[in-house]
Amino acid sequence: MISPQTIEQIKNRIDIIDVIGEYVKLKKRGANYLGLCPFHNEKTPSFTVSPAKELYKCFGCGKSGNTITFLMDHDKLSYAEALKWLAARYNIEIEETQVSPEVKQLQQTADSLYIINNFAQKFFEEKLFNSDEGLQVGMSYLKERGFREEIIKKFQLGYNPSQRDTLAKVLLQNQFSKELLPRTGLVVLRNETEWVDNYRNRIIFPIHNTTGKIIGFGARVIGKADKAPKYINTPENEIYVKSKVLYGSYFARLAIDKADECLLVEGYTDVISLHQAGIENVVASGGTSLTTEQLRIIKKYTSNLTIIYDGDSAGVKAALRGLDMALEESLNVKLVLIPDNEDPDSYVNKVGSTAFKEFIAANKKDFILFQLEVMLKEAGNDVNKKNDLVNQIADTLSKINKAEDFTKQQDYIKQCSALLKIDEAGLTNLVNKYKRDRISKEEKKLPFEEANHFQEQSSETSYRDEEIILINQDEAHERNVMRVLLEYGLKSWDENKTMADYIFEELEQFHFDNPQIEDIYELYRKAYYQGHQPDAKTFLYHENENVRNLVVAITVFPHELSQKWDEVLEGMNIVNRDTSREDVFMSVNYYKLRKIKKMLEENQRDMETSAPLEEQIRLIEVHKHLKQVERDLTAKLGTVIIK
Repeated sequence: MISPQTIEQIKNRIDIIDVIGEYVKLKKRGANYLGLCPFHNEKTPSFTVSPAKELYKCFGCGKSGNTITFLMDHDKLSYAEALKWLAARYNIEIEETQVSPEVKQLQQTADSLYIINNFAQKFFEEKLFNSDEGLQVGMSYLKERGFREEIIKKFQLGYNPSQRDTLAKVLLQNQFSKELLPRTGLVVLRNETEWVDNYRNRIIFPIHNTTGKIIGFGARVIGKADKAPKYINTPENEIYVKSKVLYGSYFARLAIDKADECLLVEGYTDVISLHQAGIENVVASGGTSLTTEQLRIIKKYTSNLTIIYDGDSAGVKAALRGLDMALEESLNVKLVLIPDNEDPDSYVNKVGSTAFKEFIAANKKDFILFQLEVMLKEAGNDVNKKNDLVNQIADTLSKINKAEDFTKQQDYIKQCSALLKIDEAGLTNLVNKYKRDRISKEEKKLPFEEANHFQEQSSETSYRDEEIILINQDEAHERNVMRVLLEYGLKSWDENKTMADYIFEELEQFHFDNPQIEDIYELYRKAYYQGHQPDAKTFLYHENENVRNLVVAITVFPHELSQKWDEVLEGMNIVNRDTSREDVFMSVNYYKLRKIKKMLEENQRDMETSAPLEEQIRLIEVHKHLKQVERDLTAKLGTVIIK
């Protein structure tokens, strides 16, 4: 793990305008910067970046956060990956906390494999572009396939010469670890002493992870392969796990996010050809069956998956294999089958980019209904096959088990029962049976306490109305108090105390109704009394995402005073005057007044209920006291009593 000292160093060096400015064209607007939001399509800028507060907020789609969360959301990085990206940008050496020898060894091995792969990629690229054999064999083949030079460079394609040990010699000359070399799959050791290239006479496709590092290679033989396989891939090792890789994800991630759709194809050349045609929201499964890990990579960017496979029977079966897993990940899955024994690579080259896009848009089939149609044709009039089909489709529909997908599941049950010509209620019961059976199986795998909790959760209704959370007046006042504490808490109230001291003293008898605000308030107070200097920035980089989001919501405002006011009202100093003391005073006392008003209402309700005489007298005294406090606060504020 990255040490707290390194994280603090990174946070102190961050320039939010510098980082976000690489992704968004920002224009200065008063104290803030404004631009078009990178998270949703908009024509009028509503994406605001505050360098003073080190945060951003889009007042169109609601996205907000700090520099680290921007990188996490925009580039789909983990927290650690975002920190490493920033460390590299600001030349900060990353210090890791103490880890076990095993973990340290694993990290060192992974780093070494990245270095070897990076070296090999440059070697292959050099041979493709600058050697006679590479130009005559490798480049000629790629040009025949219709690939232009800029797309070849973009995907960092290369060529491994046909000689027995060209790469092996160079790797050994550069003193790379003989122990690690076989794990890369680039070379193999024969007869205990002879190092031989594994990808001879092949086009090399580097495989990148989602941050752009090369984790492995795919190598395609040129011409016909007699006994050798058409493709050879890197063996699984510390950095390359086939089930967790989607080819092209690094180049497609932003396009997928923008289009809100991921196109999935089978092969490397399908991805490259579509990119060349301007269709960049595409990744490949690498010819393997889809895995849960691959689907979760897609889910990071979009919930809409369109699978584009060959139209032959093998292509159809390959497409259907990942359906249940996709449903369990709550992906909306469509299927497009390429006609005339073509694949996406050949078809886009045949019809062109525009026609290909139009074909995809016009021929998307619903995945579940398509599967049902295929199986119905296979079943024909066979009663037993049709019975199996009903059970299979019910099992598939039971995988749609997320609460937010309930309506979708009901719609599928209606359509499938119509196609199967069976009773809708009967299919619903069968779907629920499969769901219960799966829950029962999961329970048996869990310890007793966990199984009991699992059952309680699963027995809840699958459907609930979406909660709509509105900020009421009470919470608005609570947020305002928290805002002034975060913004001005460390400033002086008078010679003897800070504004934080004033706020703590005034609110000693009160508590916040919103538990999250109460938590942040207590975290601030604890840090303050421990001698730290907490402010909004302290919580903007808090490990708890809910804390970060609430602080952004509290401290960001869509409007600010125009600098023109000081020009129009000369001498008034409207904009630049320090109004922090007034802001704190008003915020705290309006909050208290609101609280007193609620206490009065509650006390009034208690007085209206039948109670012993002594209790009634006590309630009357409480009422008098609260009314006096209310009058005092109103006099302080110089305003009428608020409703």
